[in-house]
Amino acid sequence: MRKLILTALGAATMLVAIPAAAQDIPLVTGNFWNVTEVTIDDGHFSTYADYLAGQYRKQEEFAKSKGWIKDYYILSNNNKRSGEPDLYLVEVFDHVTTPAEDIAREKDMNAYLAQTTRQGEAGSGNRAKYRHIGGTMLLQQLLYRH
Repeated sequence: MRKLILTALGAATMLVAIPAAAQDIPLVTGNFWNVTEVTIDDGHFSTYADYLAGQYRKQEEFAKSKGWIKDYYILSNNNKRSGEPDLYLVEVFDHVTTPAEDIAREKDMNAYLAQTTRQGEAGSGNRAKYRHIGGTMLLQQLLYRH
């Protein structure tokens, strides 16, 4: 009987020790980084740059002012290899949205831009003639535990 009690106490001690061990991990999660790959057809970089400096910037600045994103970046792939995109568009935010947040944000953004969702999609379709989205990645930053 004594061995059974000691075995049970030992098992309980191990269960309590697991959360403490998990706290020893030196990294914690931080912000999310949504990265979109963009390839631009030859001869259209300036056209897409105009869009980025105009409508895209307006949207991103509005999202930032609302607290939906913390920051955004346009990164150029300077040593592009075959098959790689020309640009990476990056948005930094602190949480993944819920479906209800997505609907509310779409409504706010459309009101701000004075457009409908269909008009926004049509604009994207027009850019798709020379701009191609290769894919997206959702990354999460890891930070050192203090």
